[in-house]
Amino acid sequence: MVQSVPQKLSPLSTIGVAVVEDHLDFKAAFVAAIEAAPDTHLAGLAGLLADGLQLLNGPAADVLLVDLGLPDGSGIELIRATHKAWPECSIMVTTAFGDEAHVMQSIEAGASGYLLKDSSPEKIVEEIRNLHNGGSPISPLIARRVLQRLRTPTPPVAASVLDMKNALSSRETQALELVAKGFSYEEIAGLMSVSRQTVLTFVRRIYAKLEVHSQMEAVDEARRQGLLAR
Repeated sequence: MVQSVPQKLSPLSTIGVAVVEDHLDFKAAFVAAIEAAPDTHLAGLAGLLADGLQLLNGPAADVLLVDLGLPDGSGIELIRATHKAWPECSIMVTTAFGDEAHVMQSIEAGASGYLLKDSSPEKIVEEIRNLHNGGSPISPLIARRVLQRLRTPTPPVAASVLDMKNALSSRETQALELVAKGFSYEEIAGLMSVSRQTVLTFVRRIYAKLEVHSQMEAVDEARRQGLLAR
């Protein structure tokens, strides 16, 4: 459901920010940081792709913060639509997806900034100002990976990739797919009908097999090796 947001009294120069984010904790943190800053105000709020598209029927925001993994579709669709409906609006992705495919698709669709959700809400407000002033904020890890990908030709799929696919059990693969979609461990436990501790066991095994140390790295490495669809 689209939520109407009363704007706080502020100077005309205040940056109006629309937020499209389904994760309740991140949404609350973004809203609190935007409302606490003296030079920004919340111009719109939605948790679904459909509701985000409805926002485009109203007054244009100065900046759009959008997640990519929305429950009813990809935030990239909203980026394209926003770029057409609000051509003066600057668009920044805030997501857990750190692979270069999502980055490049977002930029091609019209995004000018790309931040991972390991950035604090206060840091994101700083980058909102940066974006509004003509900058292109991008998380250092993302910038480094994109540069590495541009410099290094993609190697052909080797037999080791097939071995890795066989190394992941069907349940580990299922858990990894749900992680990639942005579900929390509690949500994954409910969807897989197992305990949270079992999910953590799956995740530890995935980390060990992929030789990674975080959810983001696991998803990126799995996509790079063809274990997950991009």
